[in-house]
Amino acid sequence: MRRRWAPLLAALLAAAAVGRPSRRAATDLDVTPRTTVTFEELSGARRFSTRSLNYSTLLLEEERGVLYVGARGAVFALNASDVADGSHRTIHWEAPPEKRLDCLQKGRNNKTECFNHVRLVQRLNGTHLYACGTFAFHPLCAAIDADRFTLPSHFEEGKEKCPYDPARGYTGLIVDGGLYTATRYEFRSLPDIRRNLHQRPLKTEESPLHWLNDAEFVASVLVRESQDSPVGDDDKIYYFFTERAGEETTSFFDKSQAARVARVARVCKSDLGGKKILQRKWTSFLKARLVCHIPYYEVLRSVCSLDGGAWPSTVFYAAFTLRGMEASAVCRYRISELQRAFEGPYMEYQESARKWSRYEGSVPEPRPGSCITDGARRKGYSSSQDLPNSVLDFVKLHPLLFDEVKPAGAGPLLLKRNVAYSRLAVDRVRALDGRPYDVLFMGTADGWIHKAVVLDAGVHIIEELQVFPEPQPVESLVISRTQWSLYVGAASGILQLPLASCARYSSCYDCVLARDPYCAWDGQACRAVGHSSSAALVQDVQQGNEGCRSGTARGELWGCVWGRAVGLGRGATCSNGAALRPAALPPPRNRTVLRGDDVLLPCEQRSNLARAVWLLNGSEAPGAQRRLRVGVDGLLVTDTQPEHGGEYRCYGEERGLRTPLA
Repeated sequence: MRRRWAPLLAALLAAAAVGRPSRRAATDLDVTPRTTVTFEELSGARRFSTRSLNYSTLLLEEERGVLYVGARGAVFALNASDVADGSHRTIHWEAPPEKRLDCLQKGRNNKTECFNHVRLVQRLNGTHLYACGTFAFHPLCAAIDADRFTLPSHFEEGKEKCPYDPARGYTGLIVDGGLYTATRYEFRSLPDIRRNLHQRPLKTEESPLHWLNDAEFVASVLVRESQDSPVGDDDKIYYFFTERAGEETTSFFDKSQAARVARVARVCKSDLGGKKILQRKWTSFLKARLVCHIPYYEVLRSVCSLDGGAWPSTVFYAAFTLRGMEASAVCRYRISELQRAFEGPYMEYQESARKWSRYEGSVPEPRPGSCITDGARRKGYSSSQDLPNSVLDFVKLHPLLFDEVKPAGAGPLLLKRNVAYSRLAVDRVRALDGRPYDVLFMGTADGWIHKAVVLDAGVHIIEELQVFPEPQPVESLVISRTQWSLYVGAASGILQLPLASCARYSSCYDCVLARDPYCAWDGQACRAVGHSSSAALVQDVQQGNEGCRSGTARGELWGCVWGRAVGLGRGATCSNGAALRPAALPPPRNRTVLRGDDVLLPCEQRSNLARAVWLLNGSEAPGAQRRLRVGVDGLLVTDTQPEHGGEYRCYGEERGLRTPLA
């Protein structure tokens, strides 16, 4: 299968390029991680696990220093500063034997499905959490006293709030006391977006058109668009999902399959439903297609967002896998692009032709699917219940918008072969050059984390980390700037990692070449930027090759024998006033071999992006020398002869710099 994959992907990329040009070739987007850190090499990791499984639901409360975890049959409260310190509190919440037996009799799996998988943990109010679990296909919810951390005596029915199936796509948020969820709730029900714990519960419409078509939900994001809004706009909840495409009858590539596409939908927080039409239904529901790179072949896997301190700067990052093969794409979307699509033309289902097409007729006022703004209020529409019937009838029949939501830059940031990204998280870091950089943490389906920085020229993957000894999907990622930690949730447990392990870079050159915005060289060691004075720090995130060399023609590495390097490039000096000197070479080692033997001269490359360069008596080898072979482990000399004798030096050449290694 792997042998056939490369030409198939090339064909897909070529087909996609016909109608969707990108600024860079697909090969430029397939980025190699600079360094690889295996599970045994992880540093600073803390782990939490018990006899429970599926630690997939995470809620971090920074101000309280608590990480809440929903797992199979349990809810945990962990110390966010150290999840492994043993101070955790536990609520055991198992499904009783009679519920498990009933689940089994319905044909469900007693090894995986017939348990209480906790799918929702959210802050309800100042004193209580709200949690929901599948409860062996009989969903239940509970308000949990956060201080006492015990289950209540009374439980709430969860069929309207939580999926029955632990594998079903689900997303949930509590916003100002209202519970906003999206999933397929019951065994034979249609997928739905619902609001509960609210005086006006709402759901999507099912007749005469299904607003959602076999949807699999991935994420939901609250955007506070009411803040400083000049038009008195409302807060909105955006839902991201994959569904069967009503506008296409078959897959673009596989005519035997129904086409599935990524979508983003939007509802308004203050929506109260209609008065006579769309009673207890959303009046603000609209959806648009979300595109990344290869239409009809993208399966949305994860979405995360970042607002930069104000909602107009909100960006969304989305990870897609390519259906039927092991490859992933990552795209970035600006909130302005979503707004453009939601304010654009509608689509309409033509019964005679049995297809969707652009709606060309008149549109009633106020605009159907929009939130109540100051302009609507001035016309007497103070809430959605005041909207005229013409608007509500239009909403029922026109949930789909014509314009696509396109990624920033008109194409993906990253297209990675042989990787299936399962989860994303993003942080924004201000580097020493004064610029903010987005750092992506991308979890894979086999238990690795790719850490990458978004640059002007694309994405640079700083490192790949094997975070679990056994392959398993990364199911949750949460970032804490307060604890300077990344929390990873998976089937086997919780892992807490530092946002960066700067000490792993042993030299100035290794530190700068890493291009990690969290790290900089202070003259003695590579340290976290926020933990050191920035006056004498060296960092080059954009280019990764300035600050530790004198700018010689060959790019040889220079540094200070003692003291700190001050300045960058040709103007750099040492803090003690001395000039920069060539970087110290490793001490030579003698190796004696018999004539005609084969010998391997080892040289370990710390960077996957470096090229091994061997010098023999000052000249680059193999060059004119026969029987010399440069490999990943070192230099192989076959059938050694006297002319092979001499001084061998190994360098790692990366971004124009040569680092002495052996």
